[in-house]
Amino acid sequence: MELSDANLQTLTEYLKKTLDPDPAIRRPAEKFLESVEGNQNYPLLLLTLLEKSQENVIKVCASVTFKNYIKRNWRIIEDEPNKICEADRAAIKANIVHLMLSSPEQIQKQLSDAISIIGREDFPQKWPDLLTEMVNRFQSGDFHVINGVLRTAHSLFKRYRHEFKSNELWTEIKLVLDAFALPLTNLFKATIELCDTHASDAAALRVLFSSLILISKLFYSLNFQDLPEFFEDNMETWMNNFHTLLTLDNKLLQTDLVSNAIQFLASVCERPHYKNLFEDQNTLTSICEKVIVPNMEFRAADEEAFEDNSEEYIRRDLEGSDIDTRRRAACDLVRGLCKFFEGPVTGIFSGYVNSMLQEYAKNPSVNWKHKDAAIYLVTSLASKAQTQKHGITQANELVNLTEFFVNHILPDLKSANVNEFPVLKADGIKYIMIFRNQVPKEHLLVSIPLLINHLQAESIVVHTYAAHALERLFTMRGPNNATLFTAAEIAPFVEILLTNLFKALTLPGSSENEYIMKAIMRSFSLLQEAIIPYIPTLITQLTQKLLAVSKNPSKPHFNHYMFEAICLSIRITCKANPAAVVNFEEALFLVFTEILQNDVQEFIPYVFQVMSLLLETHKHDIPSSYMALFPHLLQPVLWERTGNIPALVRLLQAFLERGSHTIASAAADRIPGLLGVFQKLIASKANDHQGFYLLNSIIEHMPPESVDQYRKQIFILLFQRLQNSKTTKFIKSFLVFINLYCIKYGALALQEIFDGIQPKMFGMVLEKIIIPEIQKVSGNVEKKICAVGITKLLTECPPMMDTEYTKLWTPLLQSLIGLFELPEDDTIPDEEHFIDIEDAPGYQTAFSQLAFAGKKEHDPVGQMVNNPKIHLAQSLHKLSTACPGRVPSMVSSSLNAEALQYLQGYLQAASVTLL
Repeated sequence: MELSDANLQTLTEYLKKTLDPDPAIRRPAEKFLESVEGNQNYPLLLLTLLEKSQENVIKVCASVTFKNYIKRNWRIIEDEPNKICEADRAAIKANIVHLMLSSPEQIQKQLSDAISIIGREDFPQKWPDLLTEMVNRFQSGDFHVINGVLRTAHSLFKRYRHEFKSNELWTEIKLVLDAFALPLTNLFKATIELCDTHASDAAALRVLFSSLILISKLFYSLNFQDLPEFFEDNMETWMNNFHTLLTLDNKLLQTDLVSNAIQFLASVCERPHYKNLFEDQNTLTSICEKVIVPNMEFRAADEEAFEDNSEEYIRRDLEGSDIDTRRRAACDLVRGLCKFFEGPVTGIFSGYVNSMLQEYAKNPSVNWKHKDAAIYLVTSLASKAQTQKHGITQANELVNLTEFFVNHILPDLKSANVNEFPVLKADGIKYIMIFRNQVPKEHLLVSIPLLINHLQAESIVVHTYAAHALERLFTMRGPNNATLFTAAEIAPFVEILLTNLFKALTLPGSSENEYIMKAIMRSFSLLQEAIIPYIPTLITQLTQKLLAVSKNPSKPHFNHYMFEAICLSIRITCKANPAAVVNFEEALFLVFTEILQNDVQEFIPYVFQVMSLLLETHKHDIPSSYMALFPHLLQPVLWERTGNIPALVRLLQAFLERGSHTIASAAADRIPGLLGVFQKLIASKANDHQGFYLLNSIIEHMPPESVDQYRKQIFILLFQRLQNSKTTKFIKSFLVFINLYCIKYGALALQEIFDGIQPKMFGMVLEKIIIPEIQKVSGNVEKKICAVGITKLLTECPPMMDTEYTKLWTPLLQSLIGLFELPEDDTIPDEEHFIDIEDAPGYQTAFSQLAFAGKKEHDPVGQMVNNPKIHLAQSLHKLSTACPGRVPSMVSSSLNAEALQYLQGYLQAASVTLL
């Protein structure tokens, strides 16, 4: 694509169309952009537009499109084509920093994110001058430019907070600190001085405070890995500046600045080498009284967010978003101080909690914020260790959590009016979520009907928290790892629970509430057959919701839990009555057809997984409605999207398991079509295991005569891949396949097909692959397949006993005993680089496995062999009766002592001997 005015105009028109709310206009425009984004100069056209377009909406749209393009395509994946040519990569890196710093803030943020994405891949090795270019801009004096640099540095360096320690990571951080620590410290000091100079200028202070926020975030990121020597000399200065800043009674202090300054104190106070800075009782008291308590209050901004921006409030409060609230920062500071000063801090705050509760009791309708602050203080004090999954895992023993729950939490939730004091209701419900492991079960059981009742609350925050609390309670584990609450204990509430959960989805602002849908999924999972009487109504509601959200999928978590709930409905009902599968097909297939026809990419992998589950429920022949779909599943366009691949393979496996004879007798192109898919998958390091899943199903289920003419070509393809790109993952899959082939077609057939490709190849495969690599096979079923296959090679392959292959007989037996008795060899060669399927970036939706559509583990030799060790002993006995004297001689002369001992144990267990 040339950098021409005509192309800029075309791009402008298509970008405008991507903003159109009408899917008939928007989707074709998105598809067009997807089709041209691989062309050279495409990203440069976007950058030109966001710099020179006269329309602000196009500039913003171009910047977002550019960022998403970088996100999808910048990473170079082994074995896949480079999606951005080197000339474009160089041009982007040469211009993007300057362009970002000279753009308005809305565009600056998008380009800053793009720089961060590029930096994750290329910095520092492939982009060594990035730091220098950024640091030089600190001298500009222009805070729009300085904040652009700080914002970019933050997005680039915040990953240091959550990456595992390693020499490579520390080397990179040291490189950054060498270049950045001194300029950042100097900028901080200069900015603090400018705050004094402009103390009466509100507009100037807002800009300066936004710089201080970013500086404190950077300081936090660069100190997170605990390389203290770079900032230690200035730590007391930083501490005093922030402490002074936080005790000012200054209405101009922005929430973000305050929260970041408190977070800074929180990160410092829990480091052992800074403990001395907090040991003075006056310092502790000052921080508790003047910093923590005022910032625990429910502020006007919090109240506004609670009522008018509930989704953001919930995201911050439950998930801890990046832009921390003052309250979260104050809570973190309490926890940090309690690490070394738990007794004194608990003592200081206990008095505050009691006085706050007394104030509330005097006039609840006026003083409810006092109780809210008290609950937050107790929560912060008591929480020593916490995880998203399990709530509080370690609590402050100086705080009586059950007593506080009974006296101050339950009374609010027992109130008949679910819409009264919504903030306190939300606080109480959150208390249950956080301390569910500390509060006795009988109290939690009392709270369940109260939570169900609060699903009807008008406040989005309250009914969302109620749904989330129920979901968390239903996942709790008791003795023997069983769920803490049984289906029988929840059964009395089943009807009102399901009714209120689905009604909550009709409340304003919650039509796609992921917490409610997750609670629906978890309720189905816990209650099991207790939901069957309600399924006809529930599946109708779920199907209607699926149809509605498929028009414009925008909430990935909600969508995922919705499909999980659908799968649970199918599993639970069809387990009790397999014939009910047709009712689900009638309910779902119309919506599925619409999703497939409209190419709703986000939902297609889910649809294929649900269809697999439905198809696997049919015990015999495949219904004609499925067979009509089969040829469409082989179309190459579906396999272009990596997110479709696991679901499509699973669905094809279901077809092969249930209807191999129907497929074999259908049109002549069906098997070549399947093998074409296998060939495509086997060529990819990321997806070769999926190719083997498909191939194994073809070998196991298709009538042998339908595959005969293709067998040799299959092996040739596999050997070509082995020769060109051998990986541990491929070897493991290859070993399972050849042993499955041996079981299905016989050991002699395997030897003949190898030697038919090239003389003596069978011996080479035994010597170079099977014997040395079999220890790498993992998984019980996979190991069993290999054990039964190798047993066949040892005992049912005449050339192993009377040709030059005989010398490999004992080493093969030795390797099989090793597979049984030795630990799995999980070493991977240094030169191998694996990518996760989920790691592969691309325009396509990533694959999301539905847990409740999960395929049962299938054992293809289950009916033939129960214990593979006994099977080996019996097969060796049978062989020895056919050629007396030879087997004991081969075993005793060549097998090592330890292996021989194990073998004698197998023979004894099978009650047989070698003749």
